[in-house]
Amino acid sequence: MPSRGPAVSAQSTGFPDRDALWQSLREDGRDRDIVVVGGGIIGAGILREAARRGLKTLLVEQRDFAWGTSSRSSKMVHGGLRYISHGDIRLTRDSLRERERLLREAPGLIERMGYHFTLRKGVFPGRLPFSLVLWLYDKLAGIKDHRYFSRESLARHYRGVSVEGVTGAMYYTDTVTDDARLVLRVLQEAIAAGGAAINYCKAQSLLNEQGKVTGVVLQDAESGEQLEVCCKAVINATGAWADRLRNEVNPEKRIRPLRGSHLVLPHGKLPVTDSLSLLHPVDKRPVFIFPWEGATVVGTTDLDHGDDIDQEASICTRELDYLLQIVHLMFPDAGITRDDIISTWAGVRPVIGSDKSTDPSKERRDHAVWVDGGLVTVSGGKLTTFRLIALDALAAAGPSLGEVSIREASDAIFRAPSISAGQLDTVDGQWAQRLIGRYGDHAAALLREAGAGELQQIGDTQFCLAECRWAARNEAVQHLDDLLLRRTRLGSLLPAGGESLFPALESICATELHWDRARWQAEEARYREIWRNHYSLPAA
Repeated sequence: MPSRGPAVSAQSTGFPDRDALWQSLREDGRDRDIVVVGGGIIGAGILREAARRGLKTLLVEQRDFAWGTSSRSSKMVHGGLRYISHGDIRLTRDSLRERERLLREAPGLIERMGYHFTLRKGVFPGRLPFSLVLWLYDKLAGIKDHRYFSRESLARHYRGVSVEGVTGAMYYTDTVTDDARLVLRVLQEAIAAGGAAINYCKAQSLLNEQGKVTGVVLQDAESGEQLEVCCKAVINATGAWADRLRNEVNPEKRIRPLRGSHLVLPHGKLPVTDSLSLLHPVDKRPVFIFPWEGATVVGTTDLDHGDDIDQEASICTRELDYLLQIVHLMFPDAGITRDDIISTWAGVRPVIGSDKSTDPSKERRDHAVWVDGGLVTVSGGKLTTFRLIALDALAAAGPSLGEVSIREASDAIFRAPSISAGQLDTVDGQWAQRLIGRYGDHAAALLREAGAGELQQIGDTQFCLAECRWAARNEAVQHLDDLLLRRTRLGSLLPAGGESLFPALESICATELHWDRARWQAEEARYREIWRNHYSLPAA
């Protein structure tokens, strides 16, 4: 089993040593162009775009990278089909162009997936209007990928599906991803371009001189130590938490937190090969049953989230019953019960609220940018358009930055890998492409540095222990939940949060993170509590 080697550069691993980065902030904290607060997909995108323009930029995240919404989305990099019906043609067009861009740049991480949207007699939309919408959808994307499925064809395509009341289905394509790995890949690219990112580091407060924000007070969540970092601009990309930091300089409340929850079921119990989509009979909101990472996911809900946003979001019994109702409606003979559910997850969407009386699903999904005396706040928007949102945030910070070009660049988000799937030391070409999509050029080192037996895929997933070792060594893992819920998704895909892996993971963490037995026991207890409270089932 390989031992932990000396610290290596960010260029070679993607993430620098966290303690060394904190030390450098002590010594060089007053020399930054931008501090980005928030380590989700928007913050990562801003760091990427700022670093590629030569701006000295630091990103800080109070928990772990992608801890919030960006690891708990519906995993879809989509164009926003329903936004066409809301008149948001520009949002749909931009989303589709970004979707196609990501498909080209990150195969293996962003994958095209088919969607069958069921049609029912007397229920809008019918076949003709839906066909027209899909024609426009594909035209905006520059592809032709939609067609009609008869109810008989649908029944053959989905084993065990009920077509009672169904007249047919409209087929189109969108894409699916691992949202947390997408964040990590963007951060990896940003750091390689000269940016810096540190997790478990809270922006405690803003520095303010004569009405202008001039920096932040940071607190290391691990040690409690505080230090001041001065900069030309602070960009607040904290999503559902955006009002909190902004309210230090502007009391306006603009964020409406909406919760979306999901169920994870064994693929063998509900074996779908692509997404089955329909409007829920209770509220006519779209719900999806789709394959993801070797399991089947059912989601999502759309409710106002009134709980403390500093606590991890959790599914409630109402949402559980709501999603199971769809499963029972479409697959009545599958016999799915609570006992079949592997795990759940719930995320909080930072929607720009218009009126609390508005149906949550009818709130617009565009993003907004506000400037308040040197503080730029960005929130809302979609996973798909993170690059465009990042550019808007940088443009808003432009007056504080001086002579910097913020116009859209044609450069790729992801550098083209120097290796191909065929060059990796594995006979499975599809799995090799998956590794390149998730780790870029580091995929070869990941395979090379694996311990004995660590390349075997785990259960029904495509993850392996070599990925756990690589993440522990190179990807700023501070806690066991970082490793099982975000660097990999094994905690969501295996029974009991992946506890069967604990003996192997204890050995890996001892070698790579220098955790002794007491530290492992503390991390295991912490993880079990997090998983039980936020990724399992609500109390019956």
